[in-house]
Amino acid sequence: MTSRSDSGSGEDSLDRLLPPAGAPRRKSATSLSKTEPPLLRTGTRTIYTAGRPPWYDEHGAQSKEAFVIGLCGGSASGKTTVANKIIEALDVPWVVLLSMDSFYKVLSPEEQALAAKNDYNFDHPGAFDFELLVSTLRKLKQGKSVKIPVYDFTTHRRHKDWKNVYGASVIIFEGIMSFADKELLQLLDMKIFVDADSDIRLVRRLRRDITERGRDIEGVIKQYNKFVKPAFEQYIEPTMRLADIVVPRGGGNMVAIDLIVQHVHSQLEERELSVRALLASAQQTQPLPQTLSVLESTPQVRGLHTIIRNKETSRDEFIFYSKRLMRLLIEHALTFLPSQVICPQGFCHHARSAASSPQITGVSILRAGETMEPALRAVCKDVRIGKILIQTNLDSGEPELHYLRLPKDISEDHVILMDSTVSTGAAAMMAVRVLLDHEVQEDKIMLVSLLMAELGVHSVAYAFPKVKIITTAVDKGLDDFLHVIPGIGKHFHASFHSFMSFTSCKFRWPAFLPVHTFYLKCLGGSFSLESGGENF
Repeated sequence: MTSRSDSGSGEDSLDRLLPPAGAPRRKSATSLSKTEPPLLRTGTRTIYTAGRPPWYDEHGAQSKEAFVIGLCGGSASGKTTVANKIIEALDVPWVVLLSMDSFYKVLSPEEQALAAKNDYNFDHPGAFDFELLVSTLRKLKQGKSVKIPVYDFTTHRRHKDWKNVYGASVIIFEGIMSFADKELLQLLDMKIFVDADSDIRLVRRLRRDITERGRDIEGVIKQYNKFVKPAFEQYIEPTMRLADIVVPRGGGNMVAIDLIVQHVHSQLEERELSVRALLASAQQTQPLPQTLSVLESTPQVRGLHTIIRNKETSRDEFIFYSKRLMRLLIEHALTFLPSQVICPQGFCHHARSAASSPQITGVSILRAGETMEPALRAVCKDVRIGKILIQTNLDSGEPELHYLRLPKDISEDHVILMDSTVSTGAAAMMAVRVLLDHEVQEDKIMLVSLLMAELGVHSVAYAFPKVKIITTAVDKGLDDFLHVIPGIGKHFHASFHSFMSFTSCKFRWPAFLPVHTFYLKCLGGSFSLESGGENF
């Protein structure tokens, strides 16, 4: 598998690699587009990359890192093709493909002038921002959210808006200098060198740069002879000795790709984690934590609970009294926010900053958490709302993060995390972990839920001792379906569907995701989708 290929063994014949005469040129091309959806399209299928299963243990701490595959090779050697072949063969939905091309340095005006004349060496290690690259890959490996530069190959500039990407089970990192930095090498769990004949690489580069990057053939050949070929011989080819596997012929070498996939699968099996099982089997013998605050059991609150817990309660009454209880719960939660002294016309008094402060963000755990948004908006003027979609995998029983939309500067805010019920606490823990990965301070997070089980309270409090937990009632146990007992109505989920039947649901859902895949459906009610939501 380590033998070098000859000029006639490329996966594409040379006569098919050159661009056709008169082929139109694209005005610009970027390594990542602002509107690019979080998915990868391979030859036979489309793989959604937005989402991942738990990447932490029952303590809320980092339990497993992503498996990082480094792909190195000369320019146009077929690294991206190999990456897509690996992804397709892996059949793992949680994958991130990271290109080194996104991390070219910002050029000075003098360097921009050289680049315009094809006299700037983009194939030198000094052309890359290794500090940003290492920092970004390390965060991705830890499961955190990162911002990826969006680079335009035509103007040789970074776009103003960067792309948000979340961690995954597998990260494939490809680039010509993937093995050129010692710190970067330490982050790679598997190193693959894609080897292709130099003539094949030249013809592929001609086709790509002319058709995709709007360049002329003279400029491409000049750049290749002056920079690309010498850089390959000096910096890239010598790193082949660092590779665990050398893949001749690129994406056409399915024997090598199958061996790679088998190894990755074995590694992923060793890293499997069952957070929900760990939580359910934990011994919750300690008293309820001090971070828990239960709404005072006044006659009004007891009366509301009596109504919404009664399985004979009608839909209209359930909705009306649930809304009333949610309003009381939100008002109670806001009393835990910092207060400030206000002095209008010399008269000083303490006032809560919640009602109009822009430093409060409500985050709904979709879709049940959305039922609490009207109560929050009724109390907090112009409050910002974020969304986190977490669903249970029907096969594994584990929560999975599928989508999120959070304000860019949420790290400075007090966050009210809303879910209607918390049973094992698995989804709530994932949502808190997401907020922490977006640099929200733990002591600024309040988990607000209409009803919680003792197991869920203990799970969240044990993992995140600084998170404030606020609810109207704590029930003792869970049934075999992990529903809270005694819960609300016959089954809370049925009651919740009744609630949603009369609730107008509005959610900014990205147009590229099939809505039917998820349980985003208002039974009998109005449901509006606004396309074009942000990617993560």
